[in-house]
Amino acid sequence: MKKGNIADTVRELLLPTVEALGYMLWDVTYKKIGTEWHLEITIDSEEGITIEDCELVHRAIDPVLDDADPIADAYHLDVSSPGIERELRTDAHVLACLGERAEVRLFAPLDGARSFVGTLLGLADGVLTLSVGERTLELPTDGISKITTVFFD
Repeated sequence: MKKGNIADTVRELLLPTVEALGYMLWDVTYKKIGTEWHLEITIDSEEGITIEDCELVHRAIDPVLDDADPIADAYHLDVSSPGIERELRTDAHVLACLGERAEVRLFAPLDGARSFVGTLLGLADGVLTLSVGERTLELPTDGISKITTVFFD
């Protein structure tokens, strides 16, 4: 199985368990850190995430992963919060953060700038709408390299 497909497989496998516990499955990544593989499960909720939440989810998903055994390699299982300043990698991430401040980085400059900080207003038909000061920008998502929420700026 390809490494990229492992994250998708694990997401499908764990989604019912994580949601049954009352959490949102924010992200699943499978990557090598140094010489070791790490399966990183990121959860979120309206109330925020505590270490106890991470421990609860870890205990609940560990037997699911053991039973299904979707990963041939040895790995470390990490469960965490996406943090207050988080990367928005999917449309669902962006939609969950509408109304929040974010930094949007572009592949190519727009009006001489590659980075804009503003309020996420919407996402539809491949266009992100961002309020930057008095301007409203409509940015094609295929021109965006990275979006990160901003708590301090």
